[in-house]
Amino acid sequence: MSLCAECFHQGDHTGHDFNMFRSQAGGACDCGDSNVMRESGFCKRHQIKSSSNIPCVPKDLLMMSEFVLPRFIFCLIQYLREGYNEPAADVPSEKDLNKVLQLLEPQISFLEDLTKMGGAMRSVLTQVLTNQQSYKDLTSGLGENAYARKSHEKYLIALKSSGLTYPEDKLVYGIQEPSAGTSTLAVQGFAGATGTLGQLDSSDEEDQDGSQGLGKRKRVKLSSNTKDQSIMDVLKHKSFLEELLFWTIKYEFPQKMVTFLLNMLPDQEYKVAFTKTFVQHYAFIMKTLKKSHESDTMSNRIVHISVQLFSNEELARQVTEECQLLDIMVTVLLYMMESCLIKSELQDEENSLHVVVNCGEALLKNNTYWPLVSDFINILSHQSVAKRFLEDHGLLVTWMNFVSFFQGMNLNKRELNEHVEFESQTYYAAFAAELEACAQPMWGLLSHCKVRETQEYTRNVVRYCLEALQDWFDAINFVDEPAPNQVTFHLPLHRYYAMFLSKAVKCQELDLDSVLPDQEMLMKLMIHPLQIQASLAEIHSNMWVRNGLQIKGQAMTYVQSHFCNSMIDPDIYLLQVCASRLDPDYFISSVFERFKVVDLLTMASQHQNTVLDAEHERSMLEGALTFLVILLSLRLHLGMSDDEILRAEMVAQLCMNDRTHSSLLDLIPENPNPKSGIIPGSYSFESVLSAVADFKAPVFEPGGSMQQGMYTPKAEVWDHEFDPVMVILRTVYRRDVQSAMDRYTAFLKQSGKFPGNPWPPYKKRTPLHPSYKGLMRLLHCKTLHIVLFTLLYKILMDHQNLSEHVLCMVLYLIELGLENSAEEESDEEASVGGPERCHDSWFPGSNLVSNMRHFINYVRVRVPETAPEVKRDSPASTSSDSLGSLQNSGTAQVFSLVAERRKKFQEIINRNSSEANQVVRPKTSNKWSAPGSAPQLTTAILEIKESILSLLIKLHHKLSGKQNSYYPPWLDDIEILIQPDIPKYSHGDGITAVERILLKAALQSRMNKRIIEEICRKVTPPVPPKKITAAEKKTLDKEERRQKARERQQKLLAEFASRQKSFMETAMDVVLGQCRDNIEPKKLPVTEEEQIYPWDTCAAVHDVRLSLLQRYFKDSSCLLAVSIGWEGGVYVQTCGHTLHIDCHKSYMESLRNDQVLQGFSVDKGEFTCPLCRQFANSVLPCYPGSNVENNLWQRPSNKSIQDLIKEVEELQGRPGAFPVSISSETNLSKEMESVMKDIKNTTQKKYRDYSKTPGSPDNDFLFMYSVARTNLELELIHRGGNLCSGGASTAGKRSCLNQLFHVLALHMRLYSIDSEYNPWRKLTQLLEEMNSQLGNEEQQPEVPILYHDVTSLLLIQILMMPQPLRKDHFTCIVKVLFTLLYTQGLVALSVKCNEEDRSAWKHTGALKKNTCDAEKSYEVLLNFVIRELSKGKLYHEEGMQECATISPIAWSPESTEKYLQDFCLHFLRITSLLQHHLFGEDLPSCQEEEEFSVLSSCLGLLPTFYQTEHPFISASCLDWPVPAFDIISQWCFQINSFTERHAEQGKALLIQESRWKLPHLLQLPENYNTIFQYYHRKTCSVCTKVPKDPAVCLVCGTFVCLKGLCCKQQSYCECVLHSQNCGAGTGIFLLINASVIIIIRGHRFCLWGSVYLDAHGEEDRDLRRGKPLYICKERYKVLEQQWISHTFDHINKRWGPHYNGL
Repeated sequence: MSLCAECFHQGDHTGHDFNMFRSQAGGACDCGDSNVMRESGFCKRHQIKSSSNIPCVPKDLLMMSEFVLPRFIFCLIQYLREGYNEPAADVPSEKDLNKVLQLLEPQISFLEDLTKMGGAMRSVLTQVLTNQQSYKDLTSGLGENAYARKSHEKYLIALKSSGLTYPEDKLVYGIQEPSAGTSTLAVQGFAGATGTLGQLDSSDEEDQDGSQGLGKRKRVKLSSNTKDQSIMDVLKHKSFLEELLFWTIKYEFPQKMVTFLLNMLPDQEYKVAFTKTFVQHYAFIMKTLKKSHESDTMSNRIVHISVQLFSNEELARQVTEECQLLDIMVTVLLYMMESCLIKSELQDEENSLHVVVNCGEALLKNNTYWPLVSDFINILSHQSVAKRFLEDHGLLVTWMNFVSFFQGMNLNKRELNEHVEFESQTYYAAFAAELEACAQPMWGLLSHCKVRETQEYTRNVVRYCLEALQDWFDAINFVDEPAPNQVTFHLPLHRYYAMFLSKAVKCQELDLDSVLPDQEMLMKLMIHPLQIQASLAEIHSNMWVRNGLQIKGQAMTYVQSHFCNSMIDPDIYLLQVCASRLDPDYFISSVFERFKVVDLLTMASQHQNTVLDAEHERSMLEGALTFLVILLSLRLHLGMSDDEILRAEMVAQLCMNDRTHSSLLDLIPENPNPKSGIIPGSYSFESVLSAVADFKAPVFEPGGSMQQGMYTPKAEVWDHEFDPVMVILRTVYRRDVQSAMDRYTAFLKQSGKFPGNPWPPYKKRTPLHPSYKGLMRLLHCKTLHIVLFTLLYKILMDHQNLSEHVLCMVLYLIELGLENSAEEESDEEASVGGPERCHDSWFPGSNLVSNMRHFINYVRVRVPETAPEVKRDSPASTSSDSLGSLQNSGTAQVFSLVAERRKKFQEIINRNSSEANQVVRPKTSNKWSAPGSAPQLTTAILEIKESILSLLIKLHHKLSGKQNSYYPPWLDDIEILIQPDIPKYSHGDGITAVERILLKAALQSRMNKRIIEEICRKVTPPVPPKKITAAEKKTLDKEERRQKARERQQKLLAEFASRQKSFMETAMDVVLGQCRDNIEPKKLPVTEEEQIYPWDTCAAVHDVRLSLLQRYFKDSSCLLAVSIGWEGGVYVQTCGHTLHIDCHKSYMESLRNDQVLQGFSVDKGEFTCPLCRQFANSVLPCYPGSNVENNLWQRPSNKSIQDLIKEVEELQGRPGAFPVSISSETNLSKEMESVMKDIKNTTQKKYRDYSKTPGSPDNDFLFMYSVARTNLELELIHRGGNLCSGGASTAGKRSCLNQLFHVLALHMRLYSIDSEYNPWRKLTQLLEEMNSQLGNEEQQPEVPILYHDVTSLLLIQILMMPQPLRKDHFTCIVKVLFTLLYTQGLVALSVKCNEEDRSAWKHTGALKKNTCDAEKSYEVLLNFVIRELSKGKLYHEEGMQECATISPIAWSPESTEKYLQDFCLHFLRITSLLQHHLFGEDLPSCQEEEEFSVLSSCLGLLPTFYQTEHPFISASCLDWPVPAFDIISQWCFQINSFTERHAEQGKALLIQESRWKLPHLLQLPENYNTIFQYYHRKTCSVCTKVPKDPAVCLVCGTFVCLKGLCCKQQSYCECVLHSQNCGAGTGIFLLINASVIIIIRGHRFCLWGSVYLDAHGEEDRDLRRGKPLYICKERYKVLEQQWISHTFDHINKRWGPHYNGL
């Protein structure tokens, strides 16, 4: 079903689970078609029943179109005929075809437009397209018209050439009747075409004979089908529609034609006609598809059509009945695969008659078959169609034939000597082919076999499946032994058989035995799936390592979630069925033989394995036992309900790792056909999930890695449901098993249930379905008991190649046997025979419960002559204590198992009991051993005197390391026997497991209970002391080494800290420029009305101010009056580590020589800190020996402010030079220069040069103090814009302002300001004559002091002083500047208010003028300022416009005080920060309302005795260096002389915006769809096209083309360019089509992640899953924080170069 976006958004989807995909092709929207969807789901428009009152269209209206359209379409067809030329053999003719199509673009578009005119026009088109008469009249080519005749001939040639050119068609002819075949071929002019693949298909380089035989053989196999020829080769066109489709296929489905044909589908009559035409051309489509060079594109377009036709059940049924759709599809698929068959090499390479598909062919490698398979799966999803298929025996035979092509494909042969030269990757194709072409149709069919009434279907499938399997065994000459060192993972016939059996028992109540074959067939059936299980163990044991990585890939794919339910699950189920019906001893011995560990199972301490290297024995034994455990405990097809299966799958996946919702959906095998999109009980998925798991919301780790929303198992799941067997079955990587165990261990520790290292818990199983009861006989057969006994004995004796895992599995099997013991055994003693020789007397019966207590005294073993056992003379000396010294051993007699199995097999084959008593010696035992290599075997007799119970008790002692550690618990507490399920035993290690088993054994039989008590009474021999193994020693060493390394590292760190040179990173910065003066955050525009105008940013305001000043004043003076760097300034931050200059140099050298660098370029001076690996691009010299002198400089002095002012002036006047303490030898001066260079180079030129005369020293001067300003302002922003919190912030840790100040000061002192121009004098001295200022008119005046930026002045003054600075000089400078700042505040206030307010203030000021504190009263000062400024023209020209700009505020004393405090506060904050860094003083914390007073007292502006008065007045901080009124009038005079000429600008420059809000990114909408709908079709303003990859800047909202060549300027793509213009090299972009954010930083970029998550807290990168996404505010905050604090470089690790291509 498909919907258009419009209908989708009109519908109501609350509570629905849906995915939105952007279809690339057109198509018909199914909304309103009740055949496809429920009416309740129609959108608002389609819900209205409109059919009732549609008026008829007047005849005359349509006459014209009825007359014109046939000719128009005929004209189109003629063009298509004319333009088509058969492509030459080697040259693809796509170009020519595309040319023709481009010419026809307008015609096809016209037809497309007609379809959009509505129903009436569509019905006319349908009439025209399906009318056979008009087609005949126009196209017959019989008339006079020569052109028409020629066109008709071209058409016939095209038909012919498509019909019979390709080899598979010749085969078809050969099949029918040879005579006809040859004559047809002769017509075509092929000489000597015998219908063999070999001669025609020269591209297959194979030996001629093989392929010839193959051709003949294939003909034999397919001759049964008589419909082939008509299906494959006859095409007769009777209407325009048919020929139009023919040409559409010929031209390989041009998009426009496809859209036209689909847009017609709403017309019902057309829909039926078109579907029939499509089916009629099906074979032709397949041929064209196979030839196509663009098979991918073509496949997509075919499916776009077919999915709309075949999803409709009614239509599919109709076509199946009327056009033999099923026959056509199966035949076409069969023919398609026939073209790439090769001889199978499985089993019998020479004489095999079986053929399989060649996975290396393009047809399979490129999945060319998938459109046809997908159609087939689609129609099988309709019950009516599937029924016909399952009832039609002929079809089933053909289908099984098709499936057998895949049986045994992609055979692997184990490389034994050389590593394979070329690793073929064909296995992808093989797995995909089996899944898509075999398994998915199988699931489709199975979904219709759910009820009892469908038993017949299952019987049919099973019958033909067995027939096909029998044919296969015959074809590969299979007798009883699989060929060694070969494995194929592809057995689709076995799997069909298994799945239909499972369905029959589970849903259809069929009797299993009625559909099972005889024993011999079962034995054959079991061989190949068992071979796969053994090969899996071999692959994981690295025995196939010479075959390359791809063999591991196959083993992993076989169990991977998308394949496991179609591969390993049916295989295991089939083995379970075989095991339940075959002799258990035979089955068990087969398993150990397949796994090649029979020789290992001997009691002797040494043995020789003729088929396996010693290093692989252990893992193969583990593999064999694990396989048995899985086989015996898995219940997926043996009685679990669907919900139980889902729950078990989910628990297994969650136990391995926490999972996101989508990965969980992906990892859980889908039971029905995955294409149908139905997850097993999709309703139950959510309910099961909430029952077994807790949701962990997405969190952010301090490292910056962003978590998705995860599900984690609940505690009770770990407690009761953790199933290691299921985990082992489902793990693709072995490490996942370990991961699950680690998580289980952690849970037990955390909940206090078990402190040590637990073993996998034993989990109770779902009861077996009665049909499979026989499976449990495996647990009660002597062969298994002998194996278990032997292994327990070997483990106890510390023989080699045994592991804890082996013991764990042995105990698991014993426990399974105890849980599933069937008959209650009698209590009489089983007689214990004398010394036992032949293996039959190992154990008396087959029940594990009684066999457990059976003592075995002597065992005869075959051992190499070198073995220790041989050296003993008599059995007597072989007492148990001497045995203890043996290093290794094994189990049952070396050949008894295999002999046993041979005997059973012979029995069955010969059906002759007389041979049963003869033991057939295995012919295999010496088959593989290299002659002469093995030492001679000899027989020895071992004294054992143990039973399984006694071995278990001794194991308990061994595991616990204590003697007599086991004490039967029931002796203390008889209750235990009454209610045995004690939680104490459910979790624990091997000791717990042994205790649990002994308890169960005692419960099952009183005899066992007695014997356990008896054994415990005897004193057991001492346990040999535990030797430390090499592996353990290794781990101990590792720990020690780690500890030492840690100590060394700490020592180093301490050393580094004491060294005197620090790292620092310089980074471009633009955040400051984004400060704004209004509080409402900007939103990302999502409609045409919303737009963003960047007028109100801090950077813009500062730029305007500077250009205004430069217009009217002297340039050099302007550059001292402001700071730059609001946009594109340099921010310096450090990771805080220090090292020597020389160390740094050698480190940089080593980086240069190191080739494998990622993410940064050493040539540009970039590197990572050697300690913390943070990214850096410069180093900052540390000023030596600053600590001692600090105390001297900070002592308060009692000098008057006048003296200090003089000192400051003198110190500034000294010529600048590097202080002597930094002698040239130390290189420090060089380093200082290089840092300065780095800082300059980081800045783009446009952010550096503001002077009118390029390269003037004033410009450098401005740049340098602005760097200091930028860093202070940014630190303030990081602290949240105020200093209320005090203390050092996180930003403080990264700050290196102290060192930076030294570098800047040293450079600033090199430019001495001419004392004439030094603003210090204007601030602290009264100039003699006012008029000298006006001097000569032509020269531009200097900037009046009241227009200066006070913070800039502060930095200039401080940086002009020799470093280190004295505290009292600093305070003096601050006091002087505060007077200027305060005056500026008064002036701005006076300009802001209106005439009445001014006169009121004049009045109040005059009253207080004569008080003693006049200079510290704002009323007096304000009154004076107003009077002074009234002399000029500043307050004149107040028109109406003036009132508009300034808000009318009622100025009360409180509001005036607040205004002045706010005006000065920013300066105080910056100054306090500066003092904090220069003198290391702490910042006090305070309330927001007290900030002004606290900071001013901290800076020494407030006299200390001032604390008492209650209402705080800012004016009390003033400390005038010269009489206030004189200096103010001097400053005002400068303003007046300027406003004489430029009153407007004069006023604008006085009103400064003091309060900037903190910078923010744009506010994003809640739902991602809002952004997507607006932007993904939006045209770019530069190139006016809709970008392929649209992106939006999150700082300013600009819409850009990512990677778009259309908007490229001088080799820079638009995003990179924008990042330079908008963020001085830093850009943050949201990629519309991917929902991810990408960061550009200079020449690098990284994918940041997404701030939009779905309902389960997951990203949907590239919108692949199509889930609705919602903003995650926390993530967005993190992004904004990283932007503001400039930490993108440190937190995001994956950077790469973008080469200006974004």
